[in-house]
Amino acid sequence: MITETAPKTVRTLIAPDKFKGSLTAGEVADALAAGLRSATGAGTGTGTVHCELLPLADGGDGSVDAAVASGFTRRSYTVAGPTGQHVQASIAFDGVTAVVEVANTCGLGVLPDGNLEPLNASSRGFGEAVLFALSLNPARIVLALGGSASTDGGMGMLTALGYSFRDADGRQLYGSGKALAQIHSVHRTTLPELAETELIVASDVHNPLRGTNGAPTVFGPQKGANPEDVRTLDQSLEHLVAKMTEAGVEDAAALAEHEGAGSAGGIGYACLLLGAKQVAGADYFLDLLDFNTRKDSCDVVITGEGSIDEQTLAGKLPAAVARRSGARLIIAVAGRSLLPKVRWPEMALTRVYTLAEYTDQDSSKDPELSTALLRRIGKDIGTSLL
Repeated sequence: MITETAPKTVRTLIAPDKFKGSLTAGEVADALAAGLRSATGAGTGTGTVHCELLPLADGGDGSVDAAVASGFTRRSYTVAGPTGQHVQASIAFDGVTAVVEVANTCGLGVLPDGNLEPLNASSRGFGEAVLFALSLNPARIVLALGGSASTDGGMGMLTALGYSFRDADGRQLYGSGKALAQIHSVHRTTLPELAETELIVASDVHNPLRGTNGAPTVFGPQKGANPEDVRTLDQSLEHLVAKMTEAGVEDAAALAEHEGAGSAGGIGYACLLLGAKQVAGADYFLDLLDFNTRKDSCDVVITGEGSIDEQTLAGKLPAAVARRSGARLIIAVAGRSLLPKVRWPEMALTRVYTLAEYTDQDSSKDPELSTALLRRIGKDIGTSLL
């Protein structure tokens, strides 16, 4: 009598963050899934790898794409880019929650020809996208702040949401880092829609608005600010706070010292002025995208990001994924890993695969190469599971 053994089926949840500068989280997940599926019949036994894809974000750039991949609807809208040019931006909306991000409205990635503008860039386009989201009548708006091109304290954003900033001659100011020092008066007009909508800042940035750990000092150089620009921007943000206090915002100074006020060049500060609630970015997005339910039906969780290092252990998205995955097999995939094997148990990782192990070339700016390598890694993972 011959007994047939049913083919083995391994259920995987592919839940990566983006590989910054190379691939979106969705593209990472797609490439890994293609490789995993190709492993059927290539292992020591017979079987199938079932893949469920859940591209993730932590409240930074890529948040809209991650929400759309999980079932939100993409809505497009034209806004002012960081230097005033038209940008076709998008938000995600599921009928209740809208996700709006800095990166695709006024971020570094939409600067014309990639030219950095540390003093002239504005956050106005982000405010315009928030205004568009408000027109959809959401119960809440999630404000994703990563990837900003500006250090304007959210001045540009606020000009789109009912604030008027004028110089000594009464002229209306367009928000920018340079314009901060020209503020003579601030007038606030409260939008009824804002008062009726919950605002959530999902971020893991803890910097205050100004000072040695503030937005200009820590993030300004990434946006092209030289040492003199950094000093100017820091003083200008102090001026903004003073003018907000003069305008009757009693907690303006206290909010500037609040953790996260310095995120996105000070857009975090503007969000606090609007009454936004701050939450941990990675965990909030895991809840928003229903990670816990998705992982319950899976045997293996595959996560990752561009670089796995000490910052990952400090609570970045892959660490949050690993923490929530319980006793399941957890595999990480990254462009590179600075985490020695002896430290993998700190994230309960069974294995870490890196693109750097598969090539001598720099894949960090090469989407085509990264995709091909992820397919190979996916196949190797699948083969090891069957």
